[in-house]
Amino acid sequence: MNGSKLLYRPVGLVGGLVAGAMAGWAFKRLWRTLSDEDDTPDAIDRDRGWTEILIAATIEGAIFGVVRAAVDRASATGVSRLTGRWPD
Repeated sequence: MNGSKLLYRPVGLVGGLVAGAMAGWAFKRLWRTLSDEDDTPDAIDRDRGWTEILIAATIEGAIFGVVRAAVDRASATGVSRLTGRWPD
């Protein structure tokens, strides 16, 4: 295992935690703006319909995917700049 990959593992782990927190914050803020509700839909919430639950899950998944990809890419770029090699 090369040095850049070894360095990337802990950076990627921390990045994943940061990405999750950022994505959760962004989704809650966006949902509050879209729906004028402070509570985000939960799949087992009896008072929410299928459409609302599935739309919320789609938005949340898209936000998480974009944030995670951005954080992973930034982490790999940073490690590459430090070590001179891309963490394959």
